[in-house]
Amino acid sequence: MGLSKTIWAKPSEFLRAWRPERPVLFFSPAILQATARRFVDGFPGLVTYAVKSNPDEVVLENLVAAGITGFDVASPAEIETIARIAPSAAMHYNNPVRTREEIAVAVAHRVASYSVDSHTELAKLIEMVPADGTEITVRFKLPVQGAAYNFGAKFGATADKAAVLLREVAEAGFIPSLTFHPGTQCADPMAWDAYIRTAAEIGRTAGVRVVRLNVGGGFPSHRQAGELPQLEATFALIDRVTGEAFGDDRPALVCEPGRGMVAESYTIAARVKAIRDGEHVFLNDGVYGAFSEFPLVGGMDRVQVLSPEGAWRRGDAVGRIVFGPTCDSVDRLPGDVMLPGDMAEGDYVLFHGIGAYSVATATRFNGFGDLQLETVYAFAA
Repeated sequence: MGLSKTIWAKPSEFLRAWRPERPVLFFSPAILQATARRFVDGFPGLVTYAVKSNPDEVVLENLVAAGITGFDVASPAEIETIARIAPSAAMHYNNPVRTREEIAVAVAHRVASYSVDSHTELAKLIEMVPADGTEITVRFKLPVQGAAYNFGAKFGATADKAAVLLREVAEAGFIPSLTFHPGTQCADPMAWDAYIRTAAEIGRTAGVRVVRLNVGGGFPSHRQAGELPQLEATFALIDRVTGEAFGDDRPALVCEPGRGMVAESYTIAARVKAIRDGEHVFLNDGVYGAFSEFPLVGGMDRVQVLSPEGAWRRGDAVGRIVFGPTCDSVDRLPGDVMLPGDMAEGDYVLFHGIGAYSVATATRFNGFGDLQLETVYAFAA
């Protein structure tokens, strides 16, 4: 999937002109850079982009152009990509479980920050990573609240264990730091409040000054029309609570947005293959493609429908069961999708805000999933 050199004013212009048969992802560099600057200007610390959410090189290049100077990497492949595209950028290797071969790649690329949540993995880092100027950040977890799904089921030490690990990190001569992840699509800013105050307690229990605190990702994207994410309010809460919890020992702050950074810069247009007996809608893309995480995170209602001739369908909304194109019964979008009652076969259904994990996790299962990528200035109708 390569990016075309033509820049269209908006998706409808391209769809009218070409009437594509395969699903099309529309990418807006202007929207991506504006979102990146919103984080850089508003967050009270270092902003690092979570590469896993969308590793497309055109995304990474636009983030560098917008002023992103740090990247959250989770594999040697991501490390090598960032080293090539942004050789001066800071890389934070925040996948807490690594083979010795993977650690060796990170050391060779002078990665200077690693996360850890267990004694066995910390022992590997102490064995292989030079301590001088290297940060090890202990990842801890709390019961999830206000998030779409719980990252703590896989990663994170308890607060008590984190205090022990933090002490070991300091004693081994590394820069002692803490990190957490409030959970994906976290709509409750108070989740950060609880984590930050717990981080301060962990530092006091360990008897260690926390040099940096990574407040994770989890910043929500705009999935529901009536729920606009309040990023600046969350930034302000993080800033205030860090001061209250740590006082004179306030650590430097880091965040690692993925979804909240990249989602808004993409829209997908999936074509209606059929409307079966006036009920079920079949699209030419589904959960094995760009909609892969819908069953986990939930659907979205930021949807428009365009006829092949370029007319927006404006009939009264009707709840429809929507299936993808594969010969698999689980290939279905969650719930009922509200779609115009006058939509027809051959129309294009546009889902906005789909830049996170759509490109990264799409498959070619059953021979489908061949996504076309086009550049647009904006997504306005």
